[in-house]
Amino acid sequence: MLYLKLYLLIINLISFIVFFVDKKKSIKNKWRIKENTLHLLSLIGGVYGSIAAMLLFRHKTKKSKFCIITAIALIINIFIAYEIIRYFK
Repeated sequence: MLYLKLYLLIINLISFIVFFVDKKKSIKNKWRIKENTLHLLSLIGGVYGSIAAMLLFRHKTKKSKFCIITAIALIINIFIAYEIIRYFK
């Protein structure tokens, strides 16, 4: 369980940083990080870092499709966390 907590901490930090970098690149009109990469980070456990970065940096919040996919990733992450907790009880 310790490794899982450590993984979630690291993946959420990575997700947060990647969103920050993408926001900075968008401001400077430079090469951007693919949306699929951002979604993948959310799906593999970094959804909380993604949402925090979206709200803090106001990044991708006006793209309804992106927000919907992020919400789906949140639901999937909550379901997986529930199942993991249930399994280890």
